[in-house]
Amino acid sequence: MMRQNVSESLEVARLELLQRASIHSDLEAWTAFQQSLEETVLTWFHEHPGREAACRVHSERHFVALAFERLRQATIQGQVTCETLSKVLVFLRVSLNGAILETLRESKRPGVVSSSWLDGEDRLDRSELWERLQAGLSNQQEQRLAYLLYHCGLEPAEIVRCCPQEWSDVHEVTRLRRIIFMQLMKRSEL
Repeated sequence: MMRQNVSESLEVARLELLQRASIHSDLEAWTAFQQSLEETVLTWFHEHPGREAACRVHSERHFVALAFERLRQATIQGQVTCETLSKVLVFLRVSLNGAILETLRESKRPGVVSSSWLDGEDRLDRSELWERLQAGLSNQQEQRLAYLLYHCGLEPAEIVRCCPQEWSDVHEVTRLRRIIFMQLMKRSEL
């Protein structure tokens, strides 16, 4: 009985985080929601029959981040409601599967290059690194773009395709990426 209450409390807490993230554009709530389910999505990735081929193109963390980004976009656009965690999890798993299959399909095209950005164990703690990165950016739009570029590992064209309501021009994303990079370089020189 106690275990069921804990499980129900956790479900309610996760749904509240997701609602705060989607309704109020709360990045901290989104990060907490994502962190609470990241291991579950990673387990799904490891169970996927295409995982080995997918890892030759991108890191497993890339696929996990992409699945969460698709969920975030769907909640913003009202395609997914935050009524039950089980519905959210189904959408999240479908998003992961779609990201893997899309990548595998695209990797069979001529000219596709594998990502060299792999998740190393010796990196700084992700939350510490993200806090440092966020502190160096001047506004929420730059923070959002940095999240998509550096946490999710998306390229400018992917960002335009995944987030057309936020960015509709690859050149604008590339310009902002350069500004973010320059700000971070200046900050690291201090």
